[in-house]
Amino acid sequence: MVQLGILDYAQIDEGSDASQALENSVELAKLAESLGFQRFWMAEHHNVPAFACSSPELMMMRIANATERIRVGSGGVMLPHYSPYKVAENFRMLEAAHPGRIDLGIGNTIGTKIVNQALNEKKQGKLNYEQSITDLKVYLNDDAVDDHRFSGISANPVIPTVPQMWVLSTSIKSAKMAAKLGIGYTFGLFPAPGTDKFAVGVKASETYRDEFQPSPFMQKPSVSIAPFVVIAETNEKAEEYAEALDFWLLGIDNFSYVKQFPSVETARTYNYSDEEISTIEENRTRMIVGDQARVKEQLDELIRDFKADEVLLIPLMPGIEVRRQAIKLLAELF
Repeated sequence: MVQLGILDYAQIDEGSDASQALENSVELAKLAESLGFQRFWMAEHHNVPAFACSSPELMMMRIANATERIRVGSGGVMLPHYSPYKVAENFRMLEAAHPGRIDLGIGNTIGTKIVNQALNEKKQGKLNYEQSITDLKVYLNDDAVDDHRFSGISANPVIPTVPQMWVLSTSIKSAKMAAKLGIGYTFGLFPAPGTDKFAVGVKASETYRDEFQPSPFMQKPSVSIAPFVVIAETNEKAEEYAEALDFWLLGIDNFSYVKQFPSVETARTYNYSDEEISTIEENRTRMIVGDQARVKEQLDELIRDFKADEVLLIPLMPGIEVRRQAIKLLAELF
């Protein structure tokens, strides 16, 4: 049976604040665990006023401490900005504290121009993405042998277990890389609109499975797919909640136009241009919207097409109680 996971954005709802948003994430993780979800991942965002989590590693420790079984991960660490050695140390700390429960999800997003500049101030350059992931594997598995440029170095604490590693991707190239390195592959349906991405995703998943090479991090290929999901008791209510996500995904002023995640009421007060209405229609390819029956139908089709082992769901919906209910409804589907 397909496994379910949640990717949480620690969104700051209207009338709330960042501290409450982070506590909400912990409570949602506890709820997801009680309902049998396989994973709960935290996203990394910088300079987005409505999102509170800039450090998934710190939130992971908080969530792992508050739960007992569910796997806890990053979705994903923005690796191009960071030293693979330091990332390995962070995740070894997490794995040491919670062995067998930690996921290292990796992405190659660099963010906006100012975020990229701030995170890389005075750096002379960046490692190749595949080299960075290869280095992570080396440090996490104590393989810095003589032919490695930092031979003999250890990422402390040295422990007998390793976190699962996953690449978050939208390309066949990254699928081939994940297969070669023997790590998990998550195809993101949420990052960008377009119907052509479905064909790309199916091909990427097939390529990943065909070329997968086992590693200490994963013995067999595992594919997950990650869409935004808006689910409610009725299709009408789901469409209503989706208006807030429609507005948000316009990304006005680099997602700084509003300082909190918008309510449906806020979305309805905005004066949309014809171009923005067209963008909203395109963005619907990034999400699944409906009641349980409609969402199940759409998910089943994606799972079948991608031959997915897991679905990583992103319930970016307005209001913590709405998200609680969404997770409960999703848990009943499988």
